[in-house]
Amino acid sequence: MATSKSVLSIDGLTVGFQTDTGLVEAVRGATLSVAAGETLALVGESGSGKSTVALAALGLLGSTAVLGGSVSLAGEAMLGLDDRQLAALRGNVVSMVFQEPATALDPLMRIGDQIAEVIRNHSDTSVADARARAVELLGHVGLPDPEARIRSFPFQLSGGQRQRVVIAMAIANRPKLLVADEPTTALDVTVQAEILDLLRRLATENDMAVLLVTHNMGVVADFADRVAVMNAGEIVESGPVDEVLLRPQHDYTRTLLAAVPRLSISERPLAPASPAEASSGEGLAREHAVGEQTLASRQDLAVTASGVDVTFGRGTRAVRALQQVDLDVANGETVGLVGESGSGKSTIARVVLGLITPGSGEVRVFGEDVHRTRGRALRRLRAGIGVVLQDPVASLDARLSVAECVAEPLLVQEKGVGRAERRRRVAAALEAVRLPAAVMDRAPRELSGGQRQRVSLARALVLNPRLLVADEPTSALDVSVQRTVLEVIAELQQELGFACIFVSHDLAVVQEFAGRVVVMRNGRVVETGPTAVTLSHPDTDYTRRLLAAVPVPDPVVQRARREQATAVTA
Repeated sequence: MATSKSVLSIDGLTVGFQTDTGLVEAVRGATLSVAAGETLALVGESGSGKSTVALAALGLLGSTAVLGGSVSLAGEAMLGLDDRQLAALRGNVVSMVFQEPATALDPLMRIGDQIAEVIRNHSDTSVADARARAVELLGHVGLPDPEARIRSFPFQLSGGQRQRVVIAMAIANRPKLLVADEPTTALDVTVQAEILDLLRRLATENDMAVLLVTHNMGVVADFADRVAVMNAGEIVESGPVDEVLLRPQHDYTRTLLAAVPRLSISERPLAPASPAEASSGEGLAREHAVGEQTLASRQDLAVTASGVDVTFGRGTRAVRALQQVDLDVANGETVGLVGESGSGKSTIARVVLGLITPGSGEVRVFGEDVHRTRGRALRRLRAGIGVVLQDPVASLDARLSVAECVAEPLLVQEKGVGRAERRRRVAAALEAVRLPAAVMDRAPRELSGGQRQRVSLARALVLNPRLLVADEPTSALDVSVQRTVLEVIAELQQELGFACIFVSHDLAVVQEFAGRVVVMRNGRVVETGPTAVTLSHPDTDYTRRLLAAVPVPDPVVQRARREQATAVTA
């Protein structure tokens, strides 16, 4: 219910969109409020309506939207305002932080100019004063050397740094409400923790209300005061974060929370393994979704890499992306590659795929040197490797149908296969990933995110590969869809027996899915071993820091972890 202190008040909001086939309902009777200094998390699966509610708070739903009910911002009714009135509110009374900072920033403008533009759009500030304010804001959000950074372009910054710039722009005019739509999804766990700490500090200092849209229940437990759960356009449950996450009342909320992957070490201190545990893993090893293999039994290797070095650039600008990296993966085994952004985990995956040639070292896939094999032998080698990438929107050709996307490997590798046989095999591949044959003639854009990712998986497996390389395949998916995709991969691996290199920054997913883990930092392997041992009793401080940065979906435990981390750094 709205109160006199409410910055955002939404009452009985309905949203529909006009289409060629009629009005499609997106939100039905949503009611919520956010007070000054409070964070409300809006959670639910893709398509539940949570982003639509957030966009309604900014008046950004577009001309096809049909709205009912009421939306008030700082006491002013939003529905019915014209474009000029809405523009005066956006960036001034209400601001937004988007999921992907790379698309939120103009690649052709220096970041200092972009922040100054936001300031000058809402005030009579001079160019010099706006520039000085931009430097102040960059320092306020923790960007190092802000005087120099204002001259940088977005591509010269890391993902975490770009997100800090977006936050600086959002708070430039001291808004009363900040809408954060999946602000940490694309970030690794340590940067995510830094961004959440930053948002928490800014909200407290500025007495700012925050509407957080997310599918990450760990982030909700770490950051939110209250939670509203959406399903099929309706708010089915809401309340204080402790009540909703620890004592959910609605069946949908319980189902959503049950799908969240959880680190098994969440509630106990991280300590090195005992000598017996380190050597055997007894008492810690558990049955994984795919068949876990011990180090002693891994004799038949699908991948072996030794002494791999990769350097990008030359001279003083050279960056050593990989330094003397060794990696091996047995047939049927899943190896998880984890580490912060820039650690080298995606680079080694691309080296294995033959997309990056190392400066030194050797990489063999199925016993063949992937960088020296040529002609038909290389084609045969590549036919045995499937790839699933992070973003199915970018990896699927929007001009092709689903059937044509899945059939691409068949057209390249098996040119003699007829049209009818291709269609039969495509249908079989889609069925294997739990998609009906009816989607074959649809365009990728007509599918949900989880369905598109399963199309990518079907394409990767249509040739029955012996190795699957999955680079962040579930990071952009909500928890229930993520669970489905992982279950499909696990079932197919059990059936087909392929090896898997699984690149991820989600340590809970890796612990659940991979039999062995490789921890990377600054291009080096710093720790490796059975997942159950390494992520429960890490040997290195770096791995312990990674694990400590993972937010857990229990608000009581998460508060204790945050207090402990604060005490350590104080």
